[in-house]
Amino acid sequence: MRKSFPPEDLARDSRFSRVNRMEQISDPRAASSGASRGRPSARLTPERPEAADAARGLMHGIFVGEIQALEGAGRTCWDFETGSEGAPFALKLDMARQCWDEARHCEISVKLSEHMGTEIGEFGESAFLYEAACNPDPVLRLTGVNRALEGLAIDVFNTMKEFGDLSGDPVLEFCEDWMLADEVTHVKMGSDWLRKLTEKDPERRANALEFQRVVDKLFSFGGFRGEDDESPIKLARRFRELAGFQDEEIDEIAEVSLEARAEAKAMRAGAGAGAE
Repeated sequence: MRKSFPPEDLARDSRFSRVNRMEQISDPRAASSGASRGRPSARLTPERPEAADAARGLMHGIFVGEIQALEGAGRTCWDFETGSEGAPFALKLDMARQCWDEARHCEISVKLSEHMGTEIGEFGESAFLYEAACNPDPVLRLTGVNRALEGLAIDVFNTMKEFGDLSGDPVLEFCEDWMLADEVTHVKMGSDWLRKLTEKDPERRANALEFQRVVDKLFSFGGFRGEDDESPIKLARRFRELAGFQDEEIDEIAEVSLEARAEAKAMRAGAGAGAE
């Protein structure tokens, strides 16, 4: 079996529709679209007229993200020789445990999608999570996937759990809560291994954290995630603390989200001026 499998070769059947990241976030049904429609709050609540579409789109995004997280953790088990390149056996054991969790999440997500009235392929799939899992350094994979993107998953699962509570849907609420607990564990794995593997290599740690910042900003989605009511996805500060994030690291993610939102507003304003 070959190593470092490219994203374009991931196996999918005819039900899946591959899109790029811009096409995915430009889908008018996306939860992030509420932020650009002039509402006082973009928070995902049942009162929003398009809340059902937005929640179903998020659920589909969670589903394809679970597939890619499974594929990424599996590749980390295989792509590096045990004990070399910073991939000790215990790390691979954690990745194998994560594979089991993600496979379970895939099955739960398919059932939840059916419960919410969605079918596989109704929304597009971009391969952004798996792409972050292709980094040749296992430490950067951990910061890019386990800490940045699985950290984003914590925020998304917590938002969906709250949406299930507000909607009076205990199936959605409890399933998201159970998966959220696993995601906290996955992020904690990334935090612990980052510190352990770079304990005597500050330059490698700095590079890994810089890669995480790039991924965090890239997937802040124009301010999609934050701590105020303009953010469709709420930054889950308490769960991130449980996952090994320090206060200043969470503050930095919030700042990155604000920067991304300001940049997105400036781009929209520029596009509007150009159209006049």
